[in-house]
Amino acid sequence: MSSPTTATPTGVLPTDGKKRKGVGKVLYRVRTVFKRGGRSKKGTVEPVAPLTAPGSQPAAPKRLQYDGASKIPRLQIHEERAKKLGSKFGLEIKPNEWHSTEGDVLRVDKSVRMRIHRECHRCHTAFGADNECPSCHHKRCKSCSRYPVKRNEEEKQANRERREAIIRRNKENAPIIPSYDYSEKLILKRPGKAGGQELVYKGKPRVRVRRTCHLCDSLITAHGKEARVCDNCGHKRCADCPRNPDDKKKWPYGYPNDEPGSKFKGVYACHECERKFPPNAEDGTVCEGCSHNKCSDCPRVKPKKVEPEPDPDVLESIRLRIEALKTSDS
Repeated sequence: MSSPTTATPTGVLPTDGKKRKGVGKVLYRVRTVFKRGGRSKKGTVEPVAPLTAPGSQPAAPKRLQYDGASKIPRLQIHEERAKKLGSKFGLEIKPNEWHSTEGDVLRVDKSVRMRIHRECHRCHTAFGADNECPSCHHKRCKSCSRYPVKRNEEEKQANRERREAIIRRNKENAPIIPSYDYSEKLILKRPGKAGGQELVYKGKPRVRVRRTCHLCDSLITAHGKEARVCDNCGHKRCADCPRNPDDKKKWPYGYPNDEPGSKFKGVYACHECERKFPPNAEDGTVCEGCSHNKCSDCPRVKPKKVEPEPDPDVLESIRLRIEALKTSDS
């Protein structure tokens, strides 16, 4: 004989013997609720929608009507939200770039409510929905504490004045709207001391570099690549053309984009050991590293900025100061 099968209750799916946890448990419950909702209650048969003739259009479902609801454009809600965010954080938000602004929505105006918490003055237990303490069954009285504390008329008036002051301050200090218009030159200023002259920020000081042609003694006024050629005689700017101010300590190998001159021919390096020859070294000069004679294959060192070595006298004075600051262990 076959064993009798156990009937499962209506709307409940048989479990697979595993205990569900986390997201799987939630999805299983949602699926069960939907299946229960699709069945009829107490064995009643739900009415079936009448069949429509081919080519006919079914009637659109009616929308639910809510008491006290008003129809407003969806764009109006997004504009209000963008205005609040702009006044709070100083941003410029366009509603059409935020969400879809098509269609209407229903808005229900409700009065502002405040959640009030009460506590029993006997056992300090929070009251629930009833007026009776769940712990000591004491009925709520005037001695039971209330949060927030009920304010009197003077405190209410002070709160109204404070809110009005905040509104006036926000109107005076409007939110900063970023501007990307650089046509006008911005001048940064700040007030001087004791109402004196305003201080104007002029930026970091810059040194104007001037180059003069050593052949015709004319000032090279061009900029960029055109500044490499003299406007008067067409001479290509070389290492002999003076520079004002002179900064040979930082540029010991010559200035950028300068041709070798007759006085300063540049600095060359050995093509075998890459050791640098002295400035203006002639061909045949012996290399101090590998005893190679300077030849035409030895390349010229490209002009680059070099940090000058610190003065040994300055280093010695710093060392003496540090020694004087050290405390003796006693």
